[in-house]
Amino acid sequence: MPILKANGIHIYYETHGAGDPLLLIMGLGANSTAWFLQVPEFSKHYQVIAFDNRGAGRSDKPNEPYTIMQMADDAAGLMEELGMASAHVFGMSLGGMIAQELTLRHPARVRTLVLGGTMAGGPQAIRAGPDFVQQIMSSMGQPLEQQIENGMRFLYSEAFFSANRARLLERSLELAHLMPPPHALQRQFMAVMTFNTHERLHQIRVPTLVLTGTADRIVPSGNSQILAEGIPGAALIEFPGVGHGFLVECAEETNRTVVEFLERHRTHFVGPK
Repeated sequence: MPILKANGIHIYYETHGAGDPLLLIMGLGANSTAWFLQVPEFSKHYQVIAFDNRGAGRSDKPNEPYTIMQMADDAAGLMEELGMASAHVFGMSLGGMIAQELTLRHPARVRTLVLGGTMAGGPQAIRAGPDFVQQIMSSMGQPLEQQIENGMRFLYSEAFFSANRARLLERSLELAHLMPPPHALQRQFMAVMTFNTHERLHQIRVPTLVLTGTADRIVPSGNSQILAEGIPGAALIEFPGVGHGFLVECAEETNRTVVEFLERHRTHFVGPK
């Protein structure tokens, strides 16, 4: 397995395709396998690098406090070890928070920025409703399959989940061995709770695309509107009636939207001014 050491931890990563690099950063508790409907399409146009965050998948899971800044430095360290001076960056959910900090802390490394289902944090953030928190709490102690199904009902629209329940559950159960242990999931969650770029969004100076599902019950879509308003020149695309799992539920539209955005900004990168 491709694993390298960066920023003091061992990080699992995969590369696919060739061309300009595109770094994919996944969300809370998830890992690089969650890009399974994006990698085949993106790798037709770019060299895709997908990796498992600190605390997830096949990367190290230290039982110590995590911060989003630290996780951004993990990503920058991975790029350094791979000899990658800069890349297009697509961050989903927690990965979008990491991508923001990567852009702010290491601006010369980011060519373009795609932020999916994420937020700027801070007191202005629009948090998930109490039903989501209650669902997480009630799922504890339930059989694994029931936990997964409960989570999926928050990710997808009821119609999509009902039509695809069997295949979604089958894939999740096949990959259940990659689920993070409780301590690592908690460390990632606490990093989210202390995250805040709201007052620094104006410092993001790369072309930025913000994506959201209007029915997102995990990271409400109003957070994407805050991002688009705060980042100079950012474009906002909303997927009507779709939830947090738009990478799967409307994969073709998502992939097409991202590739078209990246192609519009495929210019020689000279770093921020």
